[in-house]
Amino acid sequence: MMAKPASTDQISRPELRKDEGNRTFTMRELLSELKNDEDDVGSRNSQESTHQQSYQNNAAMELINSVTGADDEGRSRQRILVYAARRYATALQRNPEDYDALYNWALVLQESADNVSPDSTSPSKDALLEEACKKYDEATRLCATLHDAFYNWAIAISDRAKMRGRTKEAEELWEQATKNYEKAVQLNWNSPQALNNWGLALQELSAIVPAREKQKIVRTAISKFRAAIQLQFDFHRAIYNLGTVLYGLAEDTSRTGSSTNAKEVTPNELYSQSAIYIAAAHALKPNYSVYSSALRLVRSMLPLPHLKDGYLTAPPVGNTTAPHSDWKRTKFFLNHEALQQVKKNNCFSRCPW
Repeated sequence: MMAKPASTDQISRPELRKDEGNRTFTMRELLSELKNDEDDVGSRNSQESTHQQSYQNNAAMELINSVTGADDEGRSRQRILVYAARRYATALQRNPEDYDALYNWALVLQESADNVSPDSTSPSKDALLEEACKKYDEATRLCATLHDAFYNWAIAISDRAKMRGRTKEAEELWEQATKNYEKAVQLNWNSPQALNNWGLALQELSAIVPAREKQKIVRTAISKFRAAIQLQFDFHRAIYNLGTVLYGLAEDTSRTGSSTNAKEVTPNELYSQSAIYIAAAHALKPNYSVYSSALRLVRSMLPLPHLKDGYLTAPPVGNTTAPHSDWKRTKFFLNHEALQQVKKNNCFSRCPW
């Protein structure tokens, strides 16, 4: 059994940072479409002037109008978002049950929140996100199958929860986020990103709830990361996040002194599993600094001398298109760097595929 390195006791969990990955995944297309329309804004302003008063009276519109970007690019982006918000407000005046307009307006509010200058006090990022959540709520009430809305709504809730630290209010928000991710996955099961984010939200929730509830939530998070990887085997973010949650579970199990029963894996086994997943994520994205630093932290926990070995039937070296009759049964081993072939005299060669 591999012993836990002495230095691990001094390692704080935040050093294994989570990889959140993609955020709102429809906003880019929306902005691209609106950018093409921006050239016509001047000619349309006169047509929209009669509606300006109603825009100003609308809480969401007032929030968006008061956002100023941190730089020229941010200000240019915000002008497009303001135009978009006016466009969706007009659409809703014509048809209050236009759930597409509500959904897109929520996206605009969410994107505006990301565009708030770091030193800005008015409007607050939280106020914009709260208004976005209201729009997502309205949109999904009108159309209960908008899986993108549930997904982006969960992201907005998660961002609000992060602002509240380890408070009871944050706990409630993380619970809401997990429910919306669950709904998004129910409506669109083939979404590894939603499963990954669901796992992350559960991981955050586990850090706030009472100790007696923590392990169940952590194990549920593990199942979401595994499900994401099953859908996309090279999804490095879910692979890495699975490694971090296993590392945290190892830390917790180690602190309690022992596993709850004989069937439970030991802390050392959990550390080893964690290291394998982090190494796999690093192999997929070797230039990603987050993975590199995490691998340095857990490298000594990798099972030695390698992760796995066994026999594979493979084509001759240099001839990957050879007929199956020419393939040979050869021994291989996998370490944290590559799959390598074991040749005679115990020489090793890195596989080209």
